[in-house]
Amino acid sequence: MERVGRQKTQAPASSSPPPSAAALTAALTDALDAVADGTDGQFSAAVLDTGSAAGAVYGDGAYDTASIVKVDILAALLLQAQDAGRQLTAQERSYATVMIQKSDNDAATALWQEIGGAAGLDAANKRLGLTETHGGQSGRWGLTQTTAADQLTLLRAVFATGAEGGKTVLSEPSRAYVQQLMGQIAEDQAWGVSAAADDAAGTRLKNGWLPRSATGLWVVNSIGRVTAQGRTYLVAVLSNGHKDMDTGVALVESAARAAVGIF
Repeated sequence: MERVGRQKTQAPASSSPPPSAAALTAALTDALDAVADGTDGQFSAAVLDTGSAAGAVYGDGAYDTASIVKVDILAALLLQAQDAGRQLTAQERSYATVMIQKSDNDAATALWQEIGGAAGLDAANKRLGLTETHGGQSGRWGLTQTTAADQLTLLRAVFATGAEGGKTVLSEPSRAYVQQLMGQIAEDQAWGVSAAADDAAGTRLKNGWLPRSATGLWVVNSIGRVTAQGRTYLVAVLSNGHKDMDTGVALVESAARAAVGIF
């Protein structure tokens, strides 16, 4: 697996009870308001401590997914294969591998068409518990609209964490397959929520980035699982309105570190 986090000595996990939902929301708001101060972009984030299943969401706006939708496309494909009682074909696995590991767009388009496009994605998301995600129209999967809360729900389903994860319709082999690919991201794409990790081995990741032709401004998103200070977190950061990709990456990484830091 490529290194997608920074290795540090882990501290023992705390045995204290988790903070209340209200306290976590307040802490996340304070932490991310500080990140937002001085930035021209907009962002939303969600974080969950997998040990306690305690989490919080900052912001409720909808954002273009860009390439983070590729995890959702793969989940939809796996659900359809499960329904048919079959394994993925060699071609499907080939597409899935480069779609997740290298963010290959041609592979994503092929699998998008195979799942039935926006309608297929929306049907899968209804089963996965995503309520505010809507597939991009006219084949433009990167313009699928989603929220940070929905991306956290998707991560819960993939990693079988929390209320949604415990009831996920994705089978154990399907979940393991998605997790495996998210743990083998190409080195040049090893940025984003992984900045919050201090244990590279526990990191699973998918990023998305897209310059909007109408405005010239960038969409930069990141979702995944990270391990820090002996605890494991699911993190989603969605953002747009950046003057360039580097500015968006810096914002996403700052938001991810701040979100994990509230625990």
